[in-house]
Amino acid sequence: MLENLKGLRKSKGCTQAKLSEFLDVGERHYQKIEYGQVDLPLSKTIALADYFGVSIDYLVGRTDNPDVNK
Repeated sequence: MLENLKGLRKSKGCTQAKLSEFLDVGERHYQKIEYGQVDLPLSKTIALADYFGVSIDYLVGRTDNPDVNK
């Protein structure tokens, strides 16, 4: 589950439609991703983390630190 996805999306002023287009999925499918009803492939999880400039661990709720370890 992508715990912080909705908050990141709202903080960046993105719509569900925009992110569904970015991920190349339907808007309803994206909504299910955001609500944890559909698992996201790792490649798309990485793409979202890169899009928002956060770590995957932050995106999935494993840490409160959004910084990417380099």
